Amino acid sequence: MKGLYLLIDFCTVIVPFLFSFHPKLQFYKHFKAFFLSCFTVGTLFVLWDVYFTSIGVWGFNSDYLIGIYFFNLPIEEVLFFVCVPFSCVYSYHCLNLFYDFNMEQKTEQRVVAILSSLLLFVGLVFYDRLYTSVTFISLALLLVFFSFMRRTSWLGRLMNIYLFLLLPFFIVNGILTGTGLEAPIVWYNNHENLGIRLLTIPIEDAFYGFALILLNVFFYEKWK
Repeated sequence: MKGLYLLIDFCTVIVPFLFSFHPKLQFYKHFKAFFLSCFTVGTLFVLWDVYFTSIGVWGFNSDYLIGIYFFNLPIEEVLFFVCVPFSCVYSYHCLNLFYDFNMEQKTEQRVVAILSSLLLFVGLVFYDRLYTSVTFISLALLLVFFSFMRRTSWLGRLMNIYLFLLLPFFIVNGILTGTGLEAPIVWYNNHENLGIRLLTIPIEDAFYGFALILLNVFFYEKWK
């Protein structure tokens, strides 16, 4: 039990890492770009995590941790910001090799306009719920920036691919938030979120995860 969170990190990354060296995939050639992006984005998200943990927006059950901490974060949580982005960017790389996930720019911008408007509305209405407001408003601004200002060529593809990534997301986050366990590994203060759960997962996690992967892909594409 003490090593469960660490085991989840390991299982999340081990298969993508090993298959990175497959001759038809060759993701290893982009390790430098990925790890630069991972360090840049991970630093931002770790700082966010440290602050939210310190004020009780969420926290961690020591029964599932090995007991090593970085500031006030368990080392497993820091590794989460390496293992999950690695698996997702690897999947993004592989799916783009074999399938066409392109979206017409006009369609992409319509989707972004609708989604970002909804996120901004909910984030502003529930401004007093920190996890909801910070996550929704941040993601809305990022989407508008990348779609309308940067006009990136990959955003539509990423939005389509993220729909597929939600399946492993539900498995990993489901376990972390208590599915099949006596108590969650990561607990959430429901006064700081909408209180809407997808099984055991706060709905905000799906958008938090997208913001994490969106920024990783941005820097990965920039430095690749």
